Amino acid sequence: MQLYVGCAQWTHAAWPQPSRDKLRSYASWCNAVESNTTFYATPSASTVASWAAQTPPDFRFVVKLPQVITHERRLNNVDAELRAFLAAIEPLGPRNHAVWIQLPAAFAPTDLGALAAFLHQAPREHRYAVEVRHRDFFDDPRAAGNLERVLARANAEWIPFDTGTLFARRPTSLAERDAWMKKPRVARRTRALTGHPIVRYIGRDSVDETVAGWTYLVELVINWLSEGRSPTIFLHTPDNVEALNLARRFHATVTAAVPTLASLPDPLDPEPPTLF
Repeated sequence: MQLYVGCAQWTHAAWPQPSRDKLRSYASWCNAVESNTTFYATPSASTVASWAAQTPPDFRFVVKLPQVITHERRLNNVDAELRAFLAAIEPLGPRNHAVWIQLPAAFAPTDLGALAAFLHQAPREHRYAVEVRHRDFFDDPRAAGNLERVLARANAEWIPFDTGTLFARRPTSLAERDAWMKKPRVARRTRALTGHPIVRYIGRDSVDETVAGWTYLVELVINWLSEGRSPTIFLHTPDNVEALNLARRFHATVTAAVPTLASLPDPLDPEPPTLF
């Protein structure tokens, strides 16, 4: 039973990080991260090896499949690309928590056959988690049920992106306006399909509003932990300035109710003192 928390990135200009080894610094604050950079291109094995070298063995990456697989080919005829990607991330070893299949908003319930075929052929030594954005999966119980059955056959998880707090009231900043235009407005999901549920939560620029909005999620995570599940929660805000602190605050809030959870590490000093 573990609780993993993290952010959508491991570096930010507003975070207290050294000029080098930013991932190593981030891993002293959180124990998981969304690996979004892999969406744009498959990294080299040497790059991935450097990620592993900067993180402790119990750190976890949720690595996003490249867009050529999910958005350009829509999961069709991608066996070679998938295997190349899985080979590239092999240096992560157990740090690879799940392969994140983020599908475009146009990927509809009528496309589930492609997802079912993809998951059926995907190598079983990896865990898979799927994020859908088409409204029918959230508004139509039949579509949701069909997706859950496809995922269950592969022991794959459904990643919800909870934007409820973001859309609770109109944006008040440029960052919030940008998030309003780009983030999906879909119904909240609270159902875990596997022992390793993953939730992406985005709040507001206001820390107080962000924390108030995650009350249900704290209770949900405590319940999942009591069931023996090991959830992963990623904390976002429109500008992500406070995301690092919010991830630790979320973990501390859950730990107050579940004191047997392992503690997060102590953050490294962003700039170690020098002799001169």
